[in-house]
Amino acid sequence: MNKPNWTIAFDADDTLWHNERGFALTQARFAELLQEHTDGDHLMQRLLAAERRNLDIYGFGIKGFTLSMVETALEVTNGAVSTDVISELLAMGRSMLADPVELLPGVREAIEAVKPDAEILLITKGDLLDQERKLAQSGLGDLFDVVEIVSDKTPDIYSRIFARQDTAHQMMVGNSLRSDVIPAIEVGAWGVHVPHELTWEYEHAEAPVTHRHFRQISTLSDLPELVKHLT
Repeated sequence: MNKPNWTIAFDADDTLWHNERGFALTQARFAELLQEHTDGDHLMQRLLAAERRNLDIYGFGIKGFTLSMVETALEVTNGAVSTDVISELLAMGRSMLADPVELLPGVREAIEAVKPDAEILLITKGDLLDQERKLAQSGLGDLFDVVEIVSDKTPDIYSRIFARQDTAHQMMVGNSLRSDVIPAIEVGAWGVHVPHELTWEYEHAEAPVTHRHFRQISTLSDLPELVKHLT
């Protein structure tokens, strides 16, 4: 059996399956519930600030998002938010944790196309139980040689993961410039950006368009041809 030439790692949320649209719908309802106290734009700014503050405590994922909504509701109402609203926020969080997984178009086919010459990894961050649930429901588990669920995606994390793979080339594929592309490029891997129409503001960053290891594709269906070209 030939030694794989590539290590190709994939992000999960909004790269392989839909994720952010659930947050967007929940935030819209959150704004409705608090509209008597503040306008929607201000509320979203306060929510994002709370999420940023809480990342080191709660980590990434729905549970931290839900607790940040509760905290923000208490802040913008000066503690006067009703128990009914708090109960609905918690219920929305539970509902998000039970959302069915819907794959983005062409995902399985793209991974299957690059798998013969690659070690295939999943590198995702967030709540362990929720990410395990989504992977199980996705039906993609059989395609991955390694699954890494990490608390954050940093150059050090990528360096340690890629160092365990004995291949000539490494690549990280994802929708987030901040988490998937830039830190992977910093450790010498290829960073492939697959933009998604909904991306959390926290994940926005300037695209390293002049870097020789940066590439952008429209959909995962374009990945096999890109890998062939780079090889």
